[in-house]
Amino acid sequence: MKKFFLVIGIILFFISCSGGDDSTVDEIIPQTPSIIVDKTSLNFEDTMVSKSSSAASILVESKNVNSTVEISVTDGFEISSDNLNFGNSLTIDANQSKTVHVRFSPSKIQTYSGSIDIKNAEANDVKISLSGDGVQLKYNYKAFSKTRLAWGSGFSQSASQSFDLHNNNDNIEGIKMYIRLECPSGGCDPWDRFANILVKNSNTNQWYEMARHITPYGVGNSQLTRGLEVDVTDFKSLLSGNVELKIYAETWVASGWVISLEFDYLAGNPDYKYYQITPVIQFNRNSLSGVPYGGENGNTQLDKEKFDLTKTISVGSNIKSAHFRTIISGWGHATPADSDGRACAEWCFRTHKIKINNVDKFSHYMGPIGCGNNPISNQGGNWAPDRAGWCPGMVVPLRLDKLDTDVSNTDINFEYYFQPWTNNFVGTPGYNNKNAYNAISTFIVLKSDQEIEPATISN
Repeated sequence: MKKFFLVIGIILFFISCSGGDDSTVDEIIPQTPSIIVDKTSLNFEDTMVSKSSSAASILVESKNVNSTVEISVTDGFEISSDNLNFGNSLTIDANQSKTVHVRFSPSKIQTYSGSIDIKNAEANDVKISLSGDGVQLKYNYKAFSKTRLAWGSGFSQSASQSFDLHNNNDNIEGIKMYIRLECPSGGCDPWDRFANILVKNSNTNQWYEMARHITPYGVGNSQLTRGLEVDVTDFKSLLSGNVELKIYAETWVASGWVISLEFDYLAGNPDYKYYQITPVIQFNRNSLSGVPYGGENGNTQLDKEKFDLTKTISVGSNIKSAHFRTIISGWGHATPADSDGRACAEWCFRTHKIKINNVDKFSHYMGPIGCGNNPISNQGGNWAPDRAGWCPGMVVPLRLDKLDTDVSNTDINFEYYFQPWTNNFVGTPGYNNKNAYNAISTFIVLKSDQEIEPATISN
């Protein structure tokens, strides 16, 4: 029995000694130097050139090191230890945990793929991937805000107001306008209506049509992120400082529309420093004030004089670029209809022309533009069938025609020529008005790197 206890004692002694030896080994093993981060990548939202994004943050921690941690960032990005003072590098003390703030600050319009590089003499380097898109610098200006247009009940079909827009357009290469339509409580006008946006020339007190759109059947255009988009750069000479604007919708019901308007001024290098724009013809007050098509209300001499489509355009010196800007939309269900049943001028496909010095120069085909593909697709009514060059819920297309010769110090003989068609004044059953109309505006836009005068128009 004594021998048994002796053996057990020896075994326990060796087990105890073995455990003590392991403890001693653990104490002398050196800890590995390391850098620990809580993110491996950051993707920033689109940021305008010369601006900075909101800052994101990463947690950087060093362990078991005896030297500082050096942090740097590639071009297009900045870092900070206090979220106030940003630069391209910073230092963290050894064995410290620190929040590093990171922001995207692009200097060019491009996609940036960069990194934060974290280094220490003892630990392995760590890299955090960074990405973001630098986009064009723009200045945003709100104009009309939820302005109600309606017929009756104290409302009007139009509203005009002055707004302070961008003061200096010398470094503006483009201007975009956005038209937002919303429904008032109780719903929108259930019909597609002629509508437009105008700017006043303060020197002549004349209204210029910048854009025309057709309202959707009974719905707003919230399916578009910012509403309808129109390039209005041609009006740059008028869209500076305090500007008077007008919105109009040919609604004949008390519901109407709620309209908001805003502008983006895009910074950059303009194609030319100076712009001038002049209306050549404008028969566009509403759908039924357009040029009567196919008969001019009986071919009376008075109407021919009223709707004069032949003009002389006098252009001054130093012109480097010139183009026409035309908006045209047809209205009415006049007959005889085309062989496929399309009445004029809303439905009949036609090709109209601009004649310069009695020669056909530009053609405007009033044909399908894809009404069925309209993103404003939840409309009532027959919004999907193709009209003659326009669709409910869409902008009426701009027709831009560039003159390919130097027009400096010249007189241009201009004529807008409609494809021949004769109205029989019978009309489509169910429609009281037996006329067809083409609402039209045409402007001449002149550009130069020197100061220029607007063109003058005479009969």
